[in-house]
Amino acid sequence: MTWSPRRRLRRGETVWAGDSGTTVPSRPLPSTVVADVVVVGAGISGALVARALRLSGRDVVIVDRRRPVAGSTLASTALLQYELDVPLYRLARQIGWSRAKRAWQRSARAVADLGDIVRADHLRCQFTSCESLYLAGSRYGRRALQYEVESRQRAGLSAHYLDGRTLREHYGIERTGAILSAGAAVAHPVRLTAGLLRRSIRAGARLFHDADIVDVQRARDGVMLVASEGRVLVANHVVFCSGYEVPTIVPRSTHHILSTWAIAARPTRPVPAWLRHTIVWEAATPYLYLRALPDGRLLAGGRDERSGSAHTDRRRLPRKARLLARDVGAILPDRSVQVTHAWGGAFGESTSGLPLIDRLPGHSRAWVVAGFGGNGITFSVVAAQVVSAAINGTPDPDAALFRIGTHLRSPLT
Repeated sequence: MTWSPRRRLRRGETVWAGDSGTTVPSRPLPSTVVADVVVVGAGISGALVARALRLSGRDVVIVDRRRPVAGSTLASTALLQYELDVPLYRLARQIGWSRAKRAWQRSARAVADLGDIVRADHLRCQFTSCESLYLAGSRYGRRALQYEVESRQRAGLSAHYLDGRTLREHYGIERTGAILSAGAAVAHPVRLTAGLLRRSIRAGARLFHDADIVDVQRARDGVMLVASEGRVLVANHVVFCSGYEVPTIVPRSTHHILSTWAIAARPTRPVPAWLRHTIVWEAATPYLYLRALPDGRLLAGGRDERSGSAHTDRRRLPRKARLLARDVGAILPDRSVQVTHAWGGAFGESTSGLPLIDRLPGHSRAWVVAGFGGNGITFSVVAAQVVSAAINGTPDPDAALFRIGTHLRSPLT
């Protein structure tokens, strides 16, 4: 595959920017705000948490230091998978089989739950169920994938092993093996988030921008948040849903910020029919993930760097775009592409591959939602369920899986 950039390549602009159905009304943060629950972050996790709390009758205020849907959600590629970054069999060695199985099962349930939310709220966000094809690579070869399939099937999850010959015959991909799974989905992440926020606003939630939270303090029977310029928010509860911008009070040994890159590209020939209902990712370092957009373009990402600021260096972007186009060529040979958009963003992960959904240390009424890894939207669904249940006094049975202590041990190497 050759990289043939358009003359007006949109560098640094995500493929979702400027689309219809992505605007959300908001107001500047006033000097004082009082609410039942303050949700910090107007991205996908904040939108889902606000929705869950609003449905339980809570008075919700959503704040963000930017305009709504202008953070990491805007850079998302919205591959919605139940598969975690850490394979099931390896996570079982780390935290035990029972807990690892429950975590994977909960993730699978979350994708289905999101589909129910989209349908219930009548959201026009290109949500489409599909299959997931996980290719053997330099990180996990065919034997590891075979073992992983056995573990997933033991946990009652959808997984089938494809050998190299089957993979070549059905997909035209040259790898030693792959895992084919049902239960994945894709979506337009900005339309999804904007739709959720607009529905919450219509139901009475308030949304403010220009709200840079600089301090959180315990107050009598609640929490006081201090924003820039001395503005104050007082609430019974606060939930930090700030994407990969994790509050400094969270132990950093459990969470790491990386940089990642993505491209949207128009192939010179139509994509294979199977790619319209299949997302592709690989067990490699560096890795690639790939899916088709409704208009026939390809969306690909990867080429991570272990630096939280590398994506802000615009000089890296052209090279990353070329490398990603080359990586796509290794999956889909004999196709050249015109890259229409290229962008980078922050990417967070935890040492266990599980999200962090827990109370802030020392704050019984303050919650943090972070560490999503490659399952940002999927785990945002779980976070909304866990946090809303706790605030409403009915703890989620899986809440312990996502507490801070769960992340303190590193995956086996």
